[in-house]
Amino acid sequence: MESISVYTILLLTALNMGTVSVALPLIMGRGISRAARLAQASLVSQTLGWITIIISGFWAGHWLDPTLSTASMAFASLANCLMFFALQEWLGKRPGQHVLLWLTVLMPIGYALSFSNYSLRVGYANFLLAGQFLIVARATLWPRVAASLPWRSLISLCYFSVAVTTIGRGVLGGFYPELYPSFQAAHPINVVAQLVINVTLILIAVAVLVAWREEAEAQLREHAYTDKLTGLLNRHGWEQSAPSLLDHARRHGTPLAIMVLDLDHFKQINDTQGHEVGDQVLRLFGRVLQENCRSSDLAARVGGEEFALLLPQTDEAAALLFEQRLRSALQRACQRQPQLKVDYSAGLALLEPADTTLTTFLVRADSRLYQAKHLGRGRLQVAD
Repeated sequence: MESISVYTILLLTALNMGTVSVALPLIMGRGISRAARLAQASLVSQTLGWITIIISGFWAGHWLDPTLSTASMAFASLANCLMFFALQEWLGKRPGQHVLLWLTVLMPIGYALSFSNYSLRVGYANFLLAGQFLIVARATLWPRVAASLPWRSLISLCYFSVAVTTIGRGVLGGFYPELYPSFQAAHPINVVAQLVINVTLILIAVAVLVAWREEAEAQLREHAYTDKLTGLLNRHGWEQSAPSLLDHARRHGTPLAIMVLDLDHFKQINDTQGHEVGDQVLRLFGRVLQENCRSSDLAARVGGEEFALLLPQTDEAAALLFEQRLRSALQRACQRQPQLKVDYSAGLALLEPADTTLTTFLVRADSRLYQAKHLGRGRLQVAD
């Protein structure tokens, strides 16, 4: 009766994992990120691992038993690896990748080679799996990132809990095989381990959904604030981000330069060469801007062919040098693509005490931009 009870838990584990593996893609839909797909694949691999280990129980003593059991360990190990890479997509580079990959490779090899020795096989497999669980648990929390802490903490807690119970099974199978003669043994540690897996499965699925939703919201914000053609901020993104740089410079008394740029004769390019060439010109200029801006600078496409720049910690001399580098870089880029000929006019203003709002600051640079265009274009004018 006790054996049936444990077997029932095993079946429920496989059923729950299969259900979650099917439900997540239906909930997330198509067009999801690589991270979400890796997380889905991790749960599928876990499901296959539990299915194969259950099936292997019907073939004890048959040649299929070592094959299915080894496949089960390979699926379980691969699942941890896939979840780790999902976390890397969401959180950036994580520690322990090389160790995890080695454990993933060594798991089926060592398991197959030690299959005839029950204690060695069970201890080997459980300790390697526990090591993988701990690497994934650590990867969610360190190094620290700006991503939401609750879902990361939940995944870490789940993997750490499974690691602890897996170590317990490894100790039982490796040193006390008489207490744990098979994976269906009704030993309390094994029962607890199965129950922990059932509970943590649901919690991990919830955490993955929260991570996916957080990622989707971030993408929506990025799309709302980013110009799709150039990759720069759009007007909305500029209006959201620029005031904070202005306030910081005013509060700390640091220099701040604003530059407004307008592509010369852009309408003529569209009219004579077509909008596709016009889009190529915009993409080219956006790329040149991004390549020449510092990480602290703010660059945006605020109109059809109009761009705006905020340059923190930049006085007039530094702003003029920046503009010279930008114009030279644009000329070199146009030489590499002769079909794209473009230049720009620009107006520059330096922050003054009277610039209490972004609008007043921008107006002074705008007035110099119009002056540059009036004087023949292809030049920079500086506000007094």
